[in-house]
Amino acid sequence: MTDRFSPGTRVQTCRTDPSHHSRLPRYARGAVGTILEPQGQHPLADDRARGLPCDPLPVYTVRFAARDLFDEGEHSVTLDIWESNLMPVEGAEVDQG
Repeated sequence: MTDRFSPGTRVQTCRTDPSHHSRLPRYARGAVGTILEPQGQHPLADDRARGLPCDPLPVYTVRFAARDLFDEGEHSVTLDIWESNLMPVEGAEVDQG
């Protein structure tokens, strides 16, 4: 499996709020960020804990502006997020920095 997103790609996290534990923090759901780099492929621990099949999936480090997540702050927040929780932002240009 090849990486779907390259560094600089603008992505949005999924908005779903599953009834089970998720590796996507609630504060980051629906947020728009920028792919920094791929982190390889890893099984989704959420599925493994529920006894579901868990083939390795790509994981990416994504940078978010703190103000977009918390309505304040001039810094950025980085999270490692599984590809299944990301979608491209339509019409967005690649962020070069």
